[in-house]
Amino acid sequence: MSVITVEDVRNKIRAVKDFPKEGIIFRDITTALKDAQTLKFMVDYLCDQYKDLKIDYIAGIESRGFIFGMPMAYKLNCGFVPVRKPNKLPAKTIKETYDLEYGSNSIEIHADAIPEGANVLVVDDLLATGGTAEAACKLVKRVGGNVAGVAFLIELVDLKGIDKLNDCGKVVSMLKY
Repeated sequence: MSVITVEDVRNKIRAVKDFPKEGIIFRDITTALKDAQTLKFMVDYLCDQYKDLKIDYIAGIESRGFIFGMPMAYKLNCGFVPVRKPNKLPAKTIKETYDLEYGSNSIEIHADAIPEGANVLVVDDLLATGGTAEAACKLVKRVGGNVAGVAFLIELVDLKGIDKLNDCGKVVSMLKY
Protein backbone atom coordinates (compact mmCIF):
# COMPACT_ATOMS: atom_id res chain seq x y z
CA MET A 1 0.00 0.00 0.00
CA SER A 2 1.47 3.35 -1.03
CA VAL A 3 1.32 6.49 1.05
CA ILE A 4 -1.27 9.04 -0.12
CA THR A 5 -0.20 12.69 -0.39
CA VAL A 6 -2.04 15.98 -0.85
CA GLU A 7 -0.93 15.95 -4.50
CA ASP A 8 -2.42 12.47 -4.92
CA VAL A 9 -5.75 13.88 -3.71
CA ARG A 10 -5.43 16.82 -6.13
CA ASN A 11 -4.82 14.36 -8.96
CA LYS A 12 -7.97 12.39 -8.06
CA ILE A 13 -10.25 15.43 -8.20
CA ARG A 14 -11.87 15.76 -11.60
CA ALA A 15 -12.12 19.18 -13.26
CA VAL A 16 -15.40 19.50 -15.15
CA LYS A 17 -15.42 22.41 -17.57
CA ASP A 18 -18.50 24.60 -18.05
CA PHE A 19 -20.44 23.19 -15.08
CA PRO A 20 -22.86 24.34 -13.76
CA LYS A 21 -22.55 27.07 -16.38
CA GLU A 22 -20.18 28.14 -19.12
CA GLY A 23 -16.84 29.46 -17.92
CA ILE A 24 -16.89 27.58 -14.60
CA ILE A 25 -14.47 24.76 -13.78
CA PHE A 26 -16.23 22.52 -11.26
CA ARG A 27 -13.95 20.61 -8.89
CA ASP A 28 -15.66 17.21 -8.63
CA ILE A 29 -14.63 15.48 -5.40
CA THR A 30 -16.64 12.31 -6.11
CA THR A 31 -13.67 10.84 -7.97
CA ALA A 32 -11.55 11.19 -4.81
CA LEU A 33 -14.31 10.08 -2.43
CA LYS A 34 -14.76 6.70 -4.12
CA ASP A 35 -11.19 5.66 -3.27
CA ALA A 36 -11.11 4.39 0.33
CA GLN A 37 -7.48 5.34 1.04
CA THR A 38 -7.91 8.81 -0.44
CA LEU A 39 -11.07 9.40 1.58
CA LYS A 40 -9.29 8.29 4.74
CA PHE A 41 -6.35 10.59 3.96
CA MET A 42 -8.65 13.60 3.41
CA VAL A 43 -10.47 13.07 6.72
CA ASP A 44 -7.25 12.38 8.62
CA TYR A 45 -5.54 15.44 7.10
CA LEU A 46 -8.34 17.79 8.12
CA CYS A 47 -8.57 16.28 11.61
CA ASP A 48 -4.82 16.59 12.11
CA GLN A 49 -5.08 20.35 11.57
CA TYR A 50 -7.36 20.69 14.62
CA LYS A 51 -6.23 17.84 16.90
CA ASP A 52 -4.60 20.25 19.36
CA LEU A 53 -7.76 22.34 19.75
CA LYS A 54 -10.55 21.21 22.03
CA ILE A 55 -13.40 20.73 19.57
CA ASP A 56 -16.79 19.98 21.16
CA TYR A 57 -18.87 19.96 17.96
CA ILE A 58 -18.49 19.93 14.24
CA ALA A 59 -21.05 21.98 12.34
CA GLY A 60 -21.28 20.42 8.89
CA ILE A 61 -22.76 22.56 6.12
CA GLU A 62 -25.28 20.80 3.85
CA SER A 63 -24.55 18.74 1.93
CA ARG A 64 -20.92 18.05 1.31
CA GLY A 65 -19.93 19.34 4.71
CA PHE A 66 -21.81 16.30 6.00
CA ILE A 67 -19.51 14.00 3.99
CA PHE A 68 -16.43 15.22 5.86
CA GLY A 69 -18.02 16.46 9.07
CA MET A 70 -19.41 13.15 10.30
CA PRO A 71 -16.17 11.12 10.09
CA MET A 72 -14.25 14.08 11.48
CA ALA A 73 -16.62 14.25 14.47
CA TYR A 74 -16.08 10.54 15.04
CA LYS A 75 -12.29 10.86 14.81
CA LEU A 76 -12.14 13.99 17.00
CA ASN A 77 -14.56 12.42 19.51
CA CYS A 78 -17.07 15.25 19.36
CA GLY A 79 -20.68 15.82 18.41
CA PHE A 80 -22.03 16.67 14.97
CA VAL A 81 -24.49 19.50 14.24
CA PRO A 82 -26.08 19.79 10.79
CA VAL A 83 -26.32 23.24 9.20
CA ARG A 84 -29.08 22.92 6.63
CA LYS A 85 -31.01 24.67 3.92
CA PRO A 86 -34.26 26.27 5.14
CA ASN A 87 -37.16 24.12 6.33
CA LYS A 88 -35.14 20.90 6.62
CA LEU A 89 -34.70 20.79 10.41
CA PRO A 90 -37.68 19.65 12.52
CA ALA A 91 -37.38 21.76 15.69
CA LYS A 92 -37.03 25.51 16.34
CA THR A 93 -34.30 27.00 14.14
CA ILE A 94 -32.50 30.24 13.55
CA LYS A 95 -31.66 31.42 10.04
CA GLU A 96 -28.83 33.36 8.48
CA THR A 97 -29.15 34.84 4.99
CA TYR A 98 -26.15 35.54 2.79
CA ASP A 99 -25.58 37.09 -0.61
CA LEU A 100 -24.81 35.16 -3.76
CA GLU A 101 -23.52 36.53 -7.05
CA TYR A 102 -27.16 36.93 -8.08
CA GLY A 103 -29.65 37.00 -5.21
CA SER A 104 -29.35 35.44 -1.78
CA ASN A 105 -29.69 32.15 0.08
CA SER A 106 -30.13 31.03 3.69
CA ILE A 107 -29.03 28.29 6.05
CA GLU A 108 -30.42 27.23 9.42
CA ILE A 109 -29.36 25.53 12.62
CA HIS A 110 -31.42 24.24 15.53
CA ALA A 111 -31.70 26.99 18.14
CA ASP A 112 -30.62 24.55 20.87
CA ALA A 113 -27.90 22.78 18.85
CA ILE A 114 -24.83 24.07 20.66
CA PRO A 115 -24.35 24.74 24.38
CA GLU A 116 -23.09 28.16 25.44
CA GLY A 117 -19.29 28.39 25.10
CA ALA A 118 -18.81 25.12 23.20
CA ASN A 119 -15.94 25.07 20.71
CA VAL A 120 -17.18 24.41 17.19
CA LEU A 121 -15.38 23.53 13.98
CA VAL A 122 -17.36 24.46 10.86
CA VAL A 123 -16.78 22.05 7.95
CA ASP A 124 -17.58 22.25 4.24
CA ASP A 125 -16.03 20.84 1.10
CA LEU A 126 -15.41 24.09 -0.75
CA LEU A 127 -14.53 27.70 0.04
CA ALA A 128 -15.50 29.94 -2.87
CA THR A 129 -16.89 33.41 -2.07
CA GLY A 130 -17.15 32.58 1.65
CA GLY A 131 -20.82 33.51 2.03
CA THR A 132 -22.05 30.13 3.22
CA ALA A 133 -19.16 29.57 5.63
CA GLU A 134 -19.48 33.09 7.04
CA ALA A 135 -23.22 32.53 7.56
CA ALA A 136 -22.52 29.22 9.33
CA CYS A 137 -20.02 30.92 11.65
CA LYS A 138 -22.59 33.61 12.45
CA LEU A 139 -25.17 30.93 13.27
CA VAL A 140 -22.77 29.14 15.61
CA LYS A 141 -22.06 32.41 17.42
CA ARG A 142 -25.75 33.34 17.61
CA VAL A 143 -26.59 30.08 19.42
CA GLY A 144 -23.74 30.66 21.88
CA GLY A 145 -20.90 28.64 20.39
CA ASN A 146 -17.29 29.65 19.92
CA VAL A 147 -16.03 29.17 16.35
CA ALA A 148 -12.67 27.46 16.80
CA GLY A 149 -12.09 27.12 13.07
CA VAL A 150 -13.35 26.35 9.61
CA ALA A 151 -12.11 23.41 7.53
CA PHE A 152 -12.39 22.94 3.77
CA LEU A 153 -11.13 20.36 1.35
CA ILE A 154 -10.82 22.93 -1.47
CA GLU A 155 -10.35 26.71 -1.62
CA LEU A 156 -10.82 28.72 -4.82
CA VAL A 157 -8.24 31.36 -3.95
CA ASP A 158 -9.14 33.95 -6.61
CA LEU A 159 -12.62 34.36 -5.12
CA LYS A 160 -11.10 35.58 -1.81
CA GLY A 161 -13.68 33.84 0.37
CA ILE A 162 -11.16 33.56 3.18
CA ASP A 163 -11.44 37.34 3.66
CA LYS A 164 -14.94 36.82 5.12
CA LEU A 165 -13.65 34.40 7.77
CA ASN A 166 -11.32 36.65 9.78
CA ASP A 167 -13.34 36.11 12.98
CA CYS A 168 -13.76 32.36 12.51
CA GLY A 169 -10.69 30.88 14.20
CA LYS A 170 -8.21 28.64 12.40
CA VAL A 171 -9.13 28.34 8.70
CA VAL A 172 -7.61 25.43 6.77
CA SER A 173 -7.99 24.41 3.14
CA MET A 174 -6.31 21.19 2.06
CA LEU A 175 -6.14 22.11 -1.62
CA LYS A 176 -5.97 25.57 -3.18
CA TYR A 177 -6.93 26.24 -6.78
